[in-house]
Amino acid sequence: MKITSRAVILPADDVDTDQIIPARFLKGTQKTGLGEHAFADWRERPDFPLRARGPQILITGSNFGCGSSLEHAPWALVDWGLRAIIARSFADIFKENATKNGLVPVALPEAACLALELAVRADPAVELTVDVPRQRVSLPGGTWIAFAIDPFAKHCLTSGLDELGYILSFADRITAHEER
Repeated sequence: MKITSRAVILPADDVDTDQIIPARFLKGTQKTGLGEHAFADWRERPDFPLRARGPQILITGSNFGCGSSLEHAPWALVDWGLRAIIARSFADIFKENATKNGLVPVALPEAACLALELAVRADPAVELTVDVPRQRVSLPGGTWIAFAIDPFAKHCLTSGLDELGYILSFADRITAHEER
């Protein structure tokens, strides 16, 4: 799984799940349809960077996805069109929910995030690549920054599986075991 896209910068720390998807929009259990309400209260601001769809990579501050453990937050971000979030750090539950829903959380040190932000500010049309199999993010000019990811999450992301899909991939072996 490689994601090559323009990136957008959200210069904020402690972005909680209620800011990502306000509670008044949590009336269902569907993964689709939430994107139109992602950051609903913030999108009213004329300077909000995610006013329009397009970029698939979000660069943000530390402790992204804090607050309640709403799985709706990654659902909304994916439905909006985001495929990777690059941050200085993530709330643990958000990070787990993100990987389970096909959203790649990339935690990078401050200096690496600043380098990416500078590149995007210098040229908003520049494309970055998040290479999950190789666990690296590209900088313009051919420089790569390594990132860590849980091996099981990496397997699921690169295989396009969630946890249930992973278990079902062993259906033949499970059936054979049951028959024995």
